[in-house]
Amino acid sequence: MNIAVLSGKGGTGKTTVSTNISLALNANYIDCDVEEPNGFLFLQPSIDRTDGVSVEYPHIDEEKCISCGECVKNCNFNALVNVKNEIMVFDKLCHSCGACEIVCKSGAIKYKLREIGKIEEGKRSHIKCTRGILNIGEPMAVPIIKKILNNIETDVNIIDCPPGTSCNVVNSLKYADMAVLVTEPTEFGLHDLKMAVELVRMFDIPFGIVINKDNVENNLVRNYCENEEIDVIGRIPYSKDIARIYSRGNMLYDDLKYKNVFDEIAQSIKGVFSWN
Repeated sequence: MNIAVLSGKGGTGKTTVSTNISLALNANYIDCDVEEPNGFLFLQPSIDRTDGVSVEYPHIDEEKCISCGECVKNCNFNALVNVKNEIMVFDKLCHSCGACEIVCKSGAIKYKLREIGKIEEGKRSHIKCTRGILNIGEPMAVPIIKKILNNIETDVNIIDCPPGTSCNVVNSLKYADMAVLVTEPTEFGLHDLKMAVELVRMFDIPFGIVINKDNVENNLVRNYCENEEIDVIGRIPYSKDIARIYSRGNMLYDDLKYKNVFDEIAQSIKGVFSWN
């Protein structure tokens, strides 16, 4: 069972919720926010395995290339350009679709591999922790996300999704059985929450809302959830004490004052999704 934790924007507390409910549910933690994988800073697992992630890109054999330009015409991603009868390759734009190799009649195109990031695995106590890391300057995170999620355990998994509603989130949600949306009670938070709700509804999976930095005086999100008949499965109070614990890199679940907050969210998840 895969539980995706996502938010309409960054900075809402998505990783805080993901890491702490991993402990509350005794579930595997998987950080798919590969551009900014912060979960390990809090869980601090002992890393026992690292694998590189590579993608294919075209290599032009200049001795065979006749500069016909067929590869350029058939590249939908502008990764190939014909300049003064020479084919130039922009490897970071390549989506490894293979079209250029297929249409090359002179056999001048072969594919090579280049590393774009890595996947680390480790354990915190008996919880398996996995994270993807995209190399700086690399534009495409999806190959790393797919490699992580194609190999996850058939167990209870918490998927810490990238922020927003981009294709990185969409590719993470493809593997989810349910979703937890984290938001904050501000107009910006509500605006982006609505986009996240629309995205999750497209996948037709059950979901609930966790309100972070909850201020009882502000009912923006709660009013929205009531009107949309969406379950609010948890509230994390607005607190300087929580901010201090977070800024020190400590887990809220390890603090007795806040452990029950995430235990209640875990119970709500089980209730909302009828999970035994």
